[in-house]
Amino acid sequence: MSPPRELRFSKLHGAANDYICLDGALCAGQDLPTLARRLCDRRRGIGADGLLVLMNSQCADYRMLIYNADGSRPEMCGNGLRCLVKFALDRESDPRRESVRVETDAGVLAVEAFRGEGGLVIAARIDLGVPRWSRAEVPIDGPPDSEALEEELSIDGTPWTVSAVSFGNPHAVVRVQDVDAVPIERVGPALERHPTFPRGTNVEFVTTIDRRSIRQRTWERGVGETLACGTGAAAVAVVAARLDWCDRSVDIELRGGHLQVEWSEDDHVRLTGPAEQVFEGILTEGMALGE
Repeated sequence: MSPPRELRFSKLHGAANDYICLDGALCAGQDLPTLARRLCDRRRGIGADGLLVLMNSQCADYRMLIYNADGSRPEMCGNGLRCLVKFALDRESDPRRESVRVETDAGVLAVEAFRGEGGLVIAARIDLGVPRWSRAEVPIDGPPDSEALEEELSIDGTPWTVSAVSFGNPHAVVRVQDVDAVPIERVGPALERHPTFPRGTNVEFVTTIDRRSIRQRTWERGVGETLACGTGAAAVAVVAARLDWCDRSVDIELRGGHLQVEWSEDDHVRLTGPAEQVFEGILTEGMALGE
């Protein structure tokens, strides 16, 4: 099937983690990894951390396809999922619908949307399920059934203490004295591609403020430093609780805004944060077709 001559898109963000959203029904015949690289380019395209594609699902209300800015496919993204739910619900005819289930590469997740003036979605809470601690699930090298908490890794001879957990995608949490002082452009990619992580990892640098507040900077696999990361905030929250840095309900302060994470007694982690549309438009024929 030939690709369409034009593509409508929306630009959204969740705590400044920004995405381009497309309706999958309009994307037949598109090379989506290439399109993601082209559209996410901040000089030659629209500019974004990733591309979201809204698809039909056989087992949920919607399916989310997500591509990083480099065209790679992450398993999951919390900020992206909130944006996709806003993109979908704001276009539906029922302004009262709030609870949906979305199929992702990390499983089917329940999302509760919060509506503001005019019935538009302004925020959402995601049930991310339970954290996955085993090395096999992250994945990280070592005995498959063991955990990797406060494990020392070397970068250019300097030790960095990391704790690994997965929410369908891998995370390495690093506690530091001052997140602003971290040489993230050097250490972030080195940890992302460290040989102990066979599929790479997202990296979260954190400074605890008090028992209910944490500051975070994120180096995302396949993207670079982003102003927020939803599953990264969840990873930070559960690691902080496991290691008794903080309580089980925390506010995560990121460079792009705040996210709230609660690790409930049922072991489920719930992430709450904003979703905002910035603009929408139509791709030029050359951009849509890659000419």
